[in-house]
Amino acid sequence: MGRTIEVPDYTVEDSVTVDPTSTAVVVVDMQNDFVRPDGALPVPGAPETVPRIRALLDWARRRGAAVFYTQDTHREGDPEWQIWPRHAEEGTPGWEIAEELAPAAGELVFEKVRYDGFYGTGLDHELRRRGIDTLIVVGTVANICVHYTAASAGLRWYRVIHPIDALSALTPFDLEAALRQASFLFQARLTTVEGIVGRLDG
Repeated sequence: MGRTIEVPDYTVEDSVTVDPTSTAVVVVDMQNDFVRPDGALPVPGAPETVPRIRALLDWARRRGAAVFYTQDTHREGDPEWQIWPRHAEEGTPGWEIAEELAPAAGELVFEKVRYDGFYGTGLDHELRRRGIDTLIVVGTVANICVHYTAASAGLRWYRVIHPIDALSALTPFDLEAALRQASFLFQARLTTVEGIVGRLDG
């Protein structure tokens, strides 16, 4: 039975200024199984975020900000396939990061087996080694892998920024819930890609 609820207010800032030397862009799970319409678990809206995430990556690379990726990774017998359809199976085309967002030389990809990009990976170590204190977290799915990665960052006292037009979710409710939780629980700053990089063409 459907219900109508009011989403609590949260603030979306027109612009956010960051120091590229202490900032990293973290691209969460922008893989073919989620991004492509014929993927194993396509996320509505994910294709539309690709050019905006690409603009953010171009900005980061020009300005010298670090770029990291998480890559959802599952192998035969993974218990997560009891929750979700079989997806992101290591070595398959669907597991690969979308070609338009492919990592540049030297950019690290952290394969993860659960929703949280910090769980069982070297992401925290690499961020601290580079003196990074601010994360711009983008990708999919907003209320699952993006949220748990961003929340885990917040619990480690990283400052989190979400460009909301570079996030996608399975439903509009899921996206709104994730944004409300991020801004409320760990004081993520919400803005747009343009609010970070400046005017976007198109």
